[in-house]
Amino acid sequence: MAQDTQHAPEPAASYPPPAEFATAANGTADLYQEAAQDRESFWAEQARRLPWHTDFEEVLDWSEAPFARWFADGELNASYVCLDQHVEAGRGEEVAIHWVGEPEGDRLDLTWNDLLDRTRRAANVLLELGVRAGDRVAIYLPMIPEAVVAMLACARIGATHSVVFGGFAPSALRTRIDDAEAKVVITADGGYRKGKASALKPNVDAALEDGGSPVSKVLVVRRTGQEVDWVEGRDLWWHEQLAEASREHEAEPMPAEQPLFILYTSGTTGKPKGIFHTTGGYLTQAAYTARTVLDLKPGQDVHWCTADVGWVTGHTYIVYGPMALGVTQVLYEGTPDTPHKGRWWEIVEQFGVTVLYTAPTAIRAAMKWGDDIPAGYDLSSIRLLGSVGEPINPEAWTWYRNHIGAGTAPVVDTWWQTETGAMMIAPLPGVTELVPGSAQVPVPGIEVDVVDDAGRSVADGEGGYLVVREPWPAMLRGVWGDPQRFRDTYWSRFEGMYFAGDGAKRDEDGNVWVLGRVDDVMNVSGHRLSTAEIESALVGHDAVAEAAVVGASDPGTGQAVVAYVILRGEVAQERADRGAEDAELVEELRQHVSREIGPIARPRDITIVPELPKTRSGKIMRRLLRDVAEGNEVGDVSTLADPTVMDHIRR
Repeated sequence: MAQDTQHAPEPAASYPPPAEFATAANGTADLYQEAAQDRESFWAEQARRLPWHTDFEEVLDWSEAPFARWFADGELNASYVCLDQHVEAGRGEEVAIHWVGEPEGDRLDLTWNDLLDRTRRAANVLLELGVRAGDRVAIYLPMIPEAVVAMLACARIGATHSVVFGGFAPSALRTRIDDAEAKVVITADGGYRKGKASALKPNVDAALEDGGSPVSKVLVVRRTGQEVDWVEGRDLWWHEQLAEASREHEAEPMPAEQPLFILYTSGTTGKPKGIFHTTGGYLTQAAYTARTVLDLKPGQDVHWCTADVGWVTGHTYIVYGPMALGVTQVLYEGTPDTPHKGRWWEIVEQFGVTVLYTAPTAIRAAMKWGDDIPAGYDLSSIRLLGSVGEPINPEAWTWYRNHIGAGTAPVVDTWWQTETGAMMIAPLPGVTELVPGSAQVPVPGIEVDVVDDAGRSVADGEGGYLVVREPWPAMLRGVWGDPQRFRDTYWSRFEGMYFAGDGAKRDEDGNVWVLGRVDDVMNVSGHRLSTAEIESALVGHDAVAEAAVVGASDPGTGQAVVAYVILRGEVAQERADRGAEDAELVEELRQHVSREIGPIARPRDITIVPELPKTRSGKIMRRLLRDVAEGNEVGDVSTLADPTVMDHIRR
């Protein structure tokens, strides 16, 4: 095996929970002991915090591993859990969602009563269109309340929803529609993005134009008022259908293992994988982690998860987790820099956001724009910050805490995946002494390990592969229509253990440091180097706001380190003012990486760029940067938030 030179960074400091926070925290130290003593009883207790129509007797059936069944003889309804129970508890007139459109002044406050009424009507519309329990519905919408309503309406009648991110092109949409055999598509004329109306309905038309689709009806939400083509007999206006629909609908009890949703992993090659989750176990872990890791308290908190509902973070920590708890939320349609770079902080101030959950990419963008922007807003309502989507470098973690959390708010870095359904590794903010840059320890009830090539646990201070040793409630139940691909992809590398491709280190204190995908580990002259680690070192330099690192083929070393960096706003401006050349700074950055990690990690090439290629969810598309680094033709850029970025980088 190649020499492993990866290491978990030495943190400059750690942060114990503020005493006041710890006293009132939902997640307490005794959860670890309770889960360790009897894991199944622990999860049964968490499940019974939800309202079940029929209580379960069996907690876990693992007899046909790796296919799990949790609480299988119980019945519940996800829509009832997220809506009806709060109305029945007398909270119907409380605000459930503060919705903010991208155009300034565009907002709507929806109570639990409002959402329940709309969801009942939407459920009746779907029934009128012939959708029944077990059928699939594709949802292709911007970040508007109708997206939440559509998801909960499907759940209400037992239909399985497949939300397709609004940034996907017609071909990607068609692939997902066909694979799920969706009977109905719910879309909109368009949505607002970076100050412009962005069309959606034409993409649906293009996806369905050649016939042969299982889709019989298309429901269209009027959002932007753009003109749309219309297929008589197929296309229906959402608002017209809801206006005519009955306001009465009782949520139907569903088996705990009823498929709740399919979410497709995009992948760079091959057919996308339809990851599907069922109802009871998923809701249990979504609500449990929202309560204990995000510390959400109904009636007290205003929660804002900035993800799009087209991704799993939006499913779990906008729709199902917080809504199961009955927590007020912010839902925002647009981008953080439209119409100005203080937009997010303006929203935090306006609604008194208390818990903010976002991605490291967004945090680093805010760093790049300058400390003075968030400083211009009252962010004193924030009491907890969360990070999700990729490993967060310690510098961004510390900036987030200091500039958004006033130097006191705990920051919970969370590791999980589309496949896991909910958080798996994360600190409990009222218990854990926080270490910047590490997701730290498994959530109580979760059995995570770091193993070597032979599947043996590594010692503290060593690195390896991140695996899950025991089944968990929110785990994926399979790949839609392809059980063998499920086995091959996730369960074949290590016997009896789930492995989805991430490398990790455990430090001397037992904290887990996620190092990113193992396919993002380079082999440079026999040394294994993590792209995430080198990126973190680059961002640790005072001049750098964000970095992306790839391994490019090299005849001498096998692979070479190639980096692309964005400078902090004030640094870029100062350099532009004096006409500074890049060569001196590039060499300084190469030496900086050498000092931080070692000479073997020093990048062969560093390019200073104005922006990195990112999807609309903020994921950096490293495969495109690898194409540039190796001089290959750049691959598909249709999922990028700004496809023109690659032109600038190539130049």
